[in-house]
Parts: sequence; structure tokens; C-alpha cells
Amino acid sequence: MLSYRTAGKIGAPCVVFLHGFLGSKEDWNEIVEQLGDDFFCVSLDLPGHGASKSAMLATPGFNQCAELIHTTLKQLNISQYHLVGYSLGGRIALHLARCYPQALQSLCLESCHPGLQEQTARAERKANDMAWTQKLQTLPIREFLALWYRQAVFSDLTEAERVQLINKRASNSPLQLLNCYQATSLAEQDDLWDTPSLLSVSSHFIAGYQDHKFMALAKRWQEQQPLSLHCIEASGHNVHLAAPRAFAKQLNTIFTVTPSNS
Repeated sequence: MLSYRTAGKIGAPCVVFLHGFLGSKEDWNEIVEQLGDDFFCVSLDLPGHGASKSAMLATPGFNQCAELIHTTLKQLNISQYHLVGYSLGGRIALHLARCYPQALQSLCLESCHPGLQEQTARAERKANDMAWTQKLQTLPIREFLALWYRQAVFSDLTEAERVQLINKRASNSPLQLLNCYQATSLAEQDDLWDTPSLLSVSSHFIAGYQDHKFMALAKRWQEQQPLSLHCIEASGHNVHLAAPRAFAKQLNTIFTVTPSNS
């Protein structure tokens, strides 16, 4: 089982939250607080993160991770839920949706990639991941984090926000992170672009207005699949961190009206 936190209204519709790389179940606390009057919320620590550090994955590890999540929710007697995943959590959510589609009431993806479709792109990503793997193996965790949060996708962060994230993530174990990073690399991920059309529930993509890369990706995806795109102002890659109230309000709207694709 994975470590989890439950909060909110018992007996109400369930919402399951999956954090991004370097994150933890606590990342969703502010969102859960705003949804707790109307929903029962479950936030999980993904393998190698938070209190799930001992959960190790084979490579590729997406389906194994999906099975761990499913087993944890089964232990909590949860069979139906709205699924929310950020970045890495969104990519895992896509695999979970493919493995257990009958469990979903809606699929909400925040700033996540549906998969690389060209071998050249996969090779480039694998080389990039190898470079980050080397850094994670050799650098002190704070130095690694300082470099990680200097990536272009995090350019909307202020220096104060960057320092705050480094302090928040510095308790992570490099060894456990390394296992998860390699097992859930985008280079190892399936091509899941067609997932929304395979589901009987609505699929949603939440993107930050300042995250030009993932806004463009989401628009391209929306042209091909039954996917609703929601743009949140005053936010970049990590929407729920930058604009928690707007993010929670958008989720509430999605969960209240969840039409199927049929």
C-alpha cells in the first residue's frame, strides 16, 4: 500500500489526488481544504516520495504504480472516484485510467504529457533523463533541487517561491527519487494520446496561462480527442500551487457536471 491522507465529507463523492515528481500528499492540502465540504478527498504519496519511500518500481513502472494506487484505494473501500493528477501524477493517472476505467467518474490532468510519439523524441528524452539521473546520484539534494527548479517550465517562479520549494523538497531521499524517476520517465511512458476517447467519462486538462509549452500541447491534444481545456490565469506549470482557489473552483465545477463522451 501507499501512504495516504483522507479528509472531507464521508460518504460524499471521492476525489483522488496524485502529486508531481518531488512532491507529496501534503501538496494538495489547500485544495482539499476548499473541497472538503462537498467531497471525500484522498491524497497519496507516490512511490519514492513522502511516506511511500520504500515502494520501489521496476522500469517501466507505470502499470505497477497504477496497481499500487488501485490496491490502496481498495483497502479504503473506494471503488469510484474523480481522478486528479499533476505532471508526473497526471501521467500516472493516464495509465490508471487505462488499467481501471470502470473506477473513474472523471479524469482531470494538470500540466501533464500524454506520451512521446516519435522515436527521436524518446531518444532525446532518455539522454536528458540520463543527465538528470547523474545529477541526482552525485549532487547534494539541495543542489539538485536548485538546478531542477531552474528549468524553463518553472520560469514563472519567483526567487522566494523557488527557495520555498527547495526547502520543502530537501527531505526527499535521492535514492528513492532515482528509482521513481527512472521507472516513470517520459521516455518509458506509453503513447496515451487516445485515452480520452476510450473513456466513458469526461476528460479535462488544466493548464496555467503562463505555461506556454503545456498550453500548446493541450490545445493540440484537444483537436484530436474529447478533452476539455481549462486555462487558469496568474499561474504557470504548477497551477494548484500558484492559484489554489481558482484551481479548486474549477475542480468543483468539473465534478458537479461530469458528462460522458457518449
